[in-house]
Amino acid sequence: MASLAIKNLFHEKVRLAVTLTGIVFSIILTAVQLGIFLGFIEASTGLIGNTKADLWVVSTGVTHVEQGVAFSESKFYQVLATEGVAEARKHIVTLNGTVRKPDGSSEGLTLVGFDLNSDLGAPWNIVRGSVKDLERPDSILVDELYARDKLGVTEIGQVIEINQRRARVVGFTRGIRIFTSQPAVFTSFKNAQTFLGLPEDETFYILVKAAAGTDVVELKRRISDRLTAVDVETKDELVYRQGMYWVIGTGAGITVLVAAGLAIIVGVVIVAQTIYSATVDHIREYGTLKAIGATNGYLYRIIITQAVVSGLISFLIGIVVSLVISHVSMSGTLAIIVNFPLGVALFLLTMAMCCLSSVVAIRKATTIDPAMVFKG
Repeated sequence: MASLAIKNLFHEKVRLAVTLTGIVFSIILTAVQLGIFLGFIEASTGLIGNTKADLWVVSTGVTHVEQGVAFSESKFYQVLATEGVAEARKHIVTLNGTVRKPDGSSEGLTLVGFDLNSDLGAPWNIVRGSVKDLERPDSILVDELYARDKLGVTEIGQVIEINQRRARVVGFTRGIRIFTSQPAVFTSFKNAQTFLGLPEDETFYILVKAAAGTDVVELKRRISDRLTAVDVETKDELVYRQGMYWVIGTGAGITVLVAAGLAIIVGVVIVAQTIYSATVDHIREYGTLKAIGATNGYLYRIIITQAVVSGLISFLIGIVVSLVISHVSMSGTLAIIVNFPLGVALFLLTMAMCCLSSVVAIRKATTIDPAMVFKG
């Protein structure tokens, strides 16, 4: 049965090429669209998800971390005094930063201020310089992806202005993407207060690390009971809130998902039309099989095997091309993330798409009259 299905599939090589092209196109388009969606999520939530904090204390009503509202650091000491807290650090994330580039133009930025004595909110993937270099007054770390075009920065030691204050570049990160057009600039918490003109007794966030063996949900409840006018969120909860705001709330994610859905529909239509045409072209052969006693189940297996083989070949080609596209995208500000879970999902989707597409052809093959074989 399998050999018959494969011979039938490869008998019309032009038709097979058309089928494979359609499925491959659908796979690549779906992978790219879903990869962009994953890239959006990573870019919008990275400043939260890559911290080592278990809990975030934020002002009530904050929908996304870039909209931080300052509150008194007295809450910081209340957090420290809570049973089960191993570590707490003040933290700043805000869009209220403007850089004046060497050419005189201005650009918005996302200012991130963190405690240099802790890694709770520190930048990741530093490729030049170090966190220790931020101990110098007015020093900053910028990301290579945005340095030249967005900030006008080309080398370590270069001086720019942030909110009309001098800032010296002491290092670079790599691949810290931001969903908005305002790149992240990392500095010490104290430097961030200076750039913003924020009073020394205020902070935007408090990052909390639970003590070993402490239930994070229970610790969240304890802190919430002690504080007023703030929300206490686990890291996962805040990541979800952030993603829903930027990716879903702004409509960007919905647009990408709709495009991925259209790609799947295109694939189903192409495969269904091609398999149906191939079945019609060989309808007399299927009639012969029925005339000599072949069951409908046998015909089902032939047609489904053809669809599955087409899907397997197309998936291998499509996933390789998608991985190449993903790799190339990592050198730019728009990341197309094609990871293992997405690859598995695409494989299952491709198989389902091909099997679904064969339904129409199966119906045509199993409803033929074997007597047609003996008609002129």
